[in-house]
Amino acid sequence: MSYLDMDLLRFTTAGSVDDGKSTLIGRLLYDSKSIFEDQWNAIEDASKRRGEGYVNLALLTDGLKAEREQGITIDVAYRYFATPKRKFIIADTPGHIQYTRNMVTGASTANLALILIDARKGVVEQTRRHSFIASLLGIPHLVICINKMDLVDYAETVFERIKDSYTEFAAKLNVKDIHFIPISALNGDNVVSRSEHMPWYKGSTLMYLLETIHIAGDENLIDARFSVQHVIRPMQHEYHDYRGYAGTVAGGVLRVNDEVTVLPGGFSSKIAHIEFADKQLPEAFPPMSVTLRLQDQIDISRGDMIVRSANQPRVVQDIDIMCCWFNPKNMQPNTKYVIRHTTRETKCMVKEVYYKVDINTMHRNREDLTVGMNDIAKLKLRTVQPLVVDAYSRNRHTGAIILIDESTNETLAAGMIL
Repeated sequence: MSYLDMDLLRFTTAGSVDDGKSTLIGRLLYDSKSIFEDQWNAIEDASKRRGEGYVNLALLTDGLKAEREQGITIDVAYRYFATPKRKFIIADTPGHIQYTRNMVTGASTANLALILIDARKGVVEQTRRHSFIASLLGIPHLVICINKMDLVDYAETVFERIKDSYTEFAAKLNVKDIHFIPISALNGDNVVSRSEHMPWYKGSTLMYLLETIHIAGDENLIDARFSVQHVIRPMQHEYHDYRGYAGTVAGGVLRVNDEVTVLPGGFSSKIAHIEFADKQLPEAFPPMSVTLRLQDQIDISRGDMIVRSANQPRVVQDIDIMCCWFNPKNMQPNTKYVIRHTTRETKCMVKEVYYKVDINTMHRNREDLTVGMNDIAKLKLRTVQPLVVDAYSRNRHTGAIILIDESTNETLAAGMIL
């Protein structure tokens, strides 16, 4: 299998401050031989300068000066590595409540979330908060890493107690696939190699789980969705009548001769060609970027969506969303914002705030409806032009939106369509 053909697993880390997220990623990179000798020498020297008695693997991901000084993660750090079986993109996200928006950013495209729990502390408020956000963002797989087992003498009773406590809490979440692994990120127990200290644990190591967990079923292969990103008109004599629609398949499988409808216009045609570079393909599926050509000349532009005629999404101007507010300026109802959904951009207004979610208790607050930075709230939006949407729980690509300040172009919020 070539490097280009390998599966790509995107995963995010979450957990309370000092649970060892950055150290775990450093350990994964080091033990899987994914860092260069000069990187190792640099963090070895940095650890000595700081007076630490060990090589601080967290320095591999904590790149900001403030992060290294405080020993915490502030911004999302992305790291890329590969093993012979799979490619990986890691989003190392912060643990503090004031960086909830950063966690939402890092987790929004993840297939899997690693949630770290300190074996000495068990399930804490941040564990519940991050698990709720992972569930809200539709991450299909959770791996609960019970870390610092070396500090509780690798006791099976501690692992089982935390596992039972988390399982009881997770019953309220919308997550189907949960795995538990006892680890020591600092010493490498059960990270890449099996631990000699925990013979009672019969499950797989973290790396083996990351390499083998089934992610092909995470994509929606039922609802065919293709957002037009660019209309290709070469305007050359040899391609006089060429009209192609470039974009990414966001769901389902599109095949040559499929009957399709272009939304929001509603005109129908059949797929004449599916092209990738200079090849003709019989079909396309997520996350392929291809060019579609239709049998009929239809007025199609950027932001339109091509779908299978027998399976259409909703075309709406009123949408309910769960959103995480990113900006220090509070949200203003009845103020115009720019909304971006797939490749379409239009204006919208917040018509109603239903409630805010207390992400510590998961209770709905209907009294205080002021939405500020890092708040998660349910809103009703009214858009100027219709959007072609699915529920986020059905398709994470066609069910996601962002709100933008039209005067400053700042991203204000990310939202999941309900």
